[in-house]
Amino acid sequence: MIDTKEKIIEYFKSGIKDTKNFKIGIEHEKFLFDEKNKRLDYSKIKEMFSALIEFGWKPILENSNIIGLNKGGKNITLEPGNQIELSGDKLNHIHEVCAESQDYLFELKQVTKKLNISIVSAGFDPISKLNEIPNNPKQRYKLMTKDMPLDGELSLDMMYRTCGTQLNIDYNSEKDFIKKFKVVNSIVPISIALFANSSIIEKKKSNYLSYRSKVWQNTSRGGLPKLFFEELNFEKYADFIMNFPILFILDKDNYISGQKYTFKNFMDKEIGEIGYRLPNENDLSIHLSTIFTENRLKKYIELRSMDTCGWDCLCSGPAFNVGILYGNLDEAYELISQWDKDKIINAYLEAPRKGFNTQLMGKDLLYWASTLLSLS
Repeated sequence: MIDTKEKIIEYFKSGIKDTKNFKIGIEHEKFLFDEKNKRLDYSKIKEMFSALIEFGWKPILENSNIIGLNKGGKNITLEPGNQIELSGDKLNHIHEVCAESQDYLFELKQVTKKLNISIVSAGFDPISKLNEIPNNPKQRYKLMTKDMPLDGELSLDMMYRTCGTQLNIDYNSEKDFIKKFKVVNSIVPISIALFANSSIIEKKKSNYLSYRSKVWQNTSRGGLPKLFFEELNFEKYADFIMNFPILFILDKDNYISGQKYTFKNFMDKEIGEIGYRLPNENDLSIHLSTIFTENRLKKYIELRSMDTCGWDCLCSGPAFNVGILYGNLDEAYELISQWDKDKIINAYLEAPRKGFNTQLMGKDLLYWASTLLSLS
């Protein structure tokens, strides 16, 4: 049971790996449209999943509804607006990551061609209005659809109209985590500019290069906290998540709103709706995965600032970040340590609209992107 802060710190420490065992994990989402350019409804998703089962995928069920697929260390999951996400296996290097994506694309193309489904690789749905997008029977999304807009005006756009690419990376010590986490948060503005791919909304120019990033900045539980620019160790991150509101609690197969409570309330046995029980490791894992900051910590670091891009550039974001974080971390850390956190946050807020023309420390983001690319 998770009843002390030390248990949370131990959870993070259990993610420490030897450098030789570092892995790369990539997750990427895609929009699916039918022959009338409407977002795919759940009945069509079920057809597609049934066809993918022929490639060796196994169904993941919730209350007898198919909500995803599994094959080995890979999962295909269903997002709130029926976007599909590949959560890839833990792989050794970027070439394996690319091969995994191409294998997935090959299978997906066989199925989507047969069912007249179009795959759209963009950070924001370029066609649909929010009220046109179908949902699915995943229980947690009903609760999120109700609660998320209370604290972030674009939360439903995030859930139903965005797609991103995510990279998961390892750390070999708490000190290594501190360095990597400070670097990945400092370069968020550059990441937004470099991988911007969401300029169109409802068939019109949005005046943003990455409207997805604009949406995520106005999403409940999201953003880039100033705390993330400190020397943030496991204890400070544990304090952060303990005092963070709970989105929902899974209790006996039922999802219960946690809006009134923080995770510390849970640890102090103060939640009557679940019989005042203590949280377990699964409850902690759910809580960590429902904090929607630009980067976050689980038993590894998740980088979450990239728009989805086309299949031909799917490896570029992970390759860029892996080169910095596994290859030239000390040089990147030295570089960003000279930056002012208020200026980083200002660049973060401006980057979705201005892209490479955003200013940071007297230089534009194109300059910093070039510098980081050299390091990568």
